[in-house]
Amino acid sequence: MAAGRVDSASRIIKASPHVLYRALMDPEALAAWRPPEGMTGEMLAFDGREGGRYRMSLTYTGTGHDLRGKTSEHADVVEGRFLELVPDRRVVEVVEFDSDDPAFAGAMTITTALAAVPGGTEVTIRCDNVPEGIRPEDHQEGMASTLANLAAFTE
Repeated sequence: MAAGRVDSASRIIKASPHVLYRALMDPEALAAWRPPEGMTGEMLAFDGREGGRYRMSLTYTGTGHDLRGKTSEHADVVEGRFLELVPDRRVVEVVEFDSDDPAFAGAMTITTALAAVPGGTEVTIRCDNVPEGIRPEDHQEGMASTLANLAAFTE
């Protein structure tokens, strides 16, 4: 079986790996910074341990958005499970979209790596097995927006 698509993005953020790891593992923080521009987040369930699960809703802030939500016209609901948690270094999670559209089916693995660098931390997001319904250019824009939100939240 061929490997799925891989998308990634990175940014240096002026915060320590410890501060960033805390933002990755706090449900209220995640709901605040993870949604890309034009969306808001709500954490519906959260169990922040290896093997723990979460459920999050991302909702478009207006009705004039170009893309339809994956779950409904205006929302994406994602089910996640934490595979690996290495404090201050890495979070590996598997997510699936709650969607009837087969273009968004399947489990996507998201690895967020934190590496201390002069002036802060390089944060790298790598998404493996990206569903075909997510256009590469939209995903790049969304990941860049999410990293900018994380920077604004933690710097």
